[in-house]
Amino acid sequence: MQKFKILWADDEIYLLKPHIMFLEEKGFQITTVNSGLDAIEKVEEDNFDVIFLDEMMPGMTGLETLQQIKQLKPQVPVIMITKSEEEHIMDDAIGGQIADYLIKPINPSQILLSVKKILQNKQLISEKTNSSYQQDFINISMAYNDADDYQSWTEIFKKLTYWELEIDKTENKSMQEVLETQKSEANTNFAKFIKRNYLDWINDSQSNRPLLSPDVMKEKVFPKIKPGKPLFFVVIDNLRLDQWEILEPLVSEFFNVEEESTYFSILPTTTAYARNALFSGMMPSEMARFHPQLWEGEDTDEGKNNHEEAFLEEQLKKNRLNIKFSYHKILQAYQGKNVLDQFNNLLNFDLNVLVYNFVDMMSHARTDMKMIRELAPNESAYRSITKSWFTHSSLFGLFKKIGEAGLEVVVTTDHGTIRVNKPYKIIGDRNITTNLRYKQGKNLNFESGKVFEIKRPEDAKLPKFNVSTSYVFAVEDYFFAYPNNYNHYVNFYKDTFQHGGVSLEEIIVPIIHLKPKKY
Repeated sequence: MQKFKILWADDEIYLLKPHIMFLEEKGFQITTVNSGLDAIEKVEEDNFDVIFLDEMMPGMTGLETLQQIKQLKPQVPVIMITKSEEEHIMDDAIGGQIADYLIKPINPSQILLSVKKILQNKQLISEKTNSSYQQDFINISMAYNDADDYQSWTEIFKKLTYWELEIDKTENKSMQEVLETQKSEANTNFAKFIKRNYLDWINDSQSNRPLLSPDVMKEKVFPKIKPGKPLFFVVIDNLRLDQWEILEPLVSEFFNVEEESTYFSILPTTTAYARNALFSGMMPSEMARFHPQLWEGEDTDEGKNNHEEAFLEEQLKKNRLNIKFSYHKILQAYQGKNVLDQFNNLLNFDLNVLVYNFVDMMSHARTDMKMIRELAPNESAYRSITKSWFTHSSLFGLFKKIGEAGLEVVVTTDHGTIRVNKPYKIIGDRNITTNLRYKQGKNLNFESGKVFEIKRPEDAKLPKFNVSTSYVFAVEDYFFAYPNNYNHYVNFYKDTFQHGGVSLEEIIVPIIHLKPKKY
């Protein structure tokens, strides 16, 4: 066990002998001094794991000593100990970046708790997290083996996401491999569940089915529109549940979470299908049939999301909502800045829809650019980059402005993404889609098994481009690869983030209702 070194500065240090002996019996090495000047000298001479600093010392006060210690060793944690309960002293100490603040008289257990909280916090958290996950492991395994409805799968995915984030906080991450194996097993069972139920959900709105992409605006956005109170609907493309969970603490500075729920993205889990369904309130085959001038099929070279605003307008008309709305798609930093600069103009609209594409672009950049792949080698780093972007983004600035204006926000995404690792051979003609997680075309040739095949597109309300068109979706963490130049293709795309197929991460996505803290 590591022997931690503590420096204790107090002009009445002789009165603290029982406390010092108590800590020494617990294995700590204590160095004592009687003044702030002596404390500074010791800090210059030696390294300490934590410093106890009495505030009321003659000569140099504790706060003055703190300031100089922070200049010498800014990373060393300092616990301020004082007889005074005056608020300005607490404020100055906190402003001086103390680690803890104790008020005399103090007892040995109180000191030990403070030291453990600072020095052994990560170790204790790791031990508790690993122990708790081990206890929950069997419960989760039983749950996904027995799950037969979408509610159960939603709860399983939320629980797996919770443990992924908790284990990510631990030091040794000894349970991470176990969790990854459990997530993989859960995805195997989830794929079977989707195969059994997806077509029934699509064709029977009365069945016990989840909220799907076309339902989102009608069920979660339109009912929240109120006269004189602009509503903001923010769609962050390609945002997974775990990514939202790390952004929520930042957003909570301005908002309370009124409702945190999920919905199921339709297949294919791509922008062209899922996000168009979100804005149109229709399935892809319905869009192609009723709005052929807006729908861009797989056989065109046009962008597949150039008509989201028009689809949204049609959905508002369909739901008899005669309101003023704005639509903004943010692809570049300057576009986000323009939104912030024109924020007051947005207050003239009943509904403001904003689409932010950074997370989707980041996942594609990680595939194409070696530097981005090195910056985000794993799920934890991928989340970290997402958080860093958000902290410095115009979107964070927008949330702040909305919160200060006392207005509500609905935040969601169109689909998630999964890190793929296993190649799956497929053969098709030259018109086959290029997406790695789903293929649409005729005469598709592949080994049956780890895929979800839809032979009749009309059964899934997907467009049918010719008489022999079919769709096939990769499941779990597989990705499709062509036999030609197979090894190069596999090496390039393995361990990249992709979407379009069937996995918990791609299909079950967050939708959040935020109410401002400021009214």
